[in-house]
Amino acid sequence: MSAINLLAARALQISAEGHFDAENIEAVPSPCISVCRMSPDRSHCEGCFRTLDEIRIWSRADASLRRGIWAQLLDRAGIEVTPQEIRP
Repeated sequence: MSAINLLAARALQISAEGHFDAENIEAVPSPCISVCRMSPDRSHCEGCFRTLDEIRIWSRADASLRRGIWAQLLDRAGIEVTPQEIRP
């Protein structure tokens, strides 16, 4: 299974659990799928599609920022998620 397919499956699972809902008070899970290597141009991780800055700030980010990072990385990966599924 490709990294994009693994990431899409993770996003669907997290969405189904309600973590992308702004009303959910639980921590938003990391998009890490344990495929940790930077793209050749070092713009993002080839597994989770986060930038180095997004990876660095993840542990200190609040739920809203984490949902925003998820939205950006899914866009970067070309994974479509409906707007109501991720609400920063």
